[in-house]
Amino acid sequence: MNKKPARLRRAKSTRAHIRELGVPRLSVLRTGQHLYAQVFTADGSKVLASASTVQSDVKDGLKNGKNADAAAKVGRAIAEKAKAAGVEKVAFDRSGYRFHGRIKALADAAREGGLQF
Repeated sequence: MNKKPARLRRAKSTRAHIRELGVPRLSVLRTGQHLYAQVFTADGSKVLASASTVQSDVKDGLKNGKNADAAAKVGRAIAEKAKAAGVEKVAFDRSGYRFHGRIKALADAAREGGLQF
């Protein structure tokens, strides 16, 4: 069973659709230990904001970086940094992951932080 090619195929399809929209993209990377989020410009040439469970300001007070609480903290941090960079509206790129668990927690926290998807 090989899940990675199927996930990357879904991600490629989503990114092609987001490129047509012409809005900044909030991309998520999920690993076994950590969660990363970045906001790219509409053409994908520049990173406007980033947050992850590796950063000291995010991981303070967390037991580990691989649960929904950590994802919610990353979501709040990325929303704060994106708004500081002047980004209000983004397209959510879940990178082919299912919209549940950590991915959903990050998205909900980013919405509460003021980002519009």
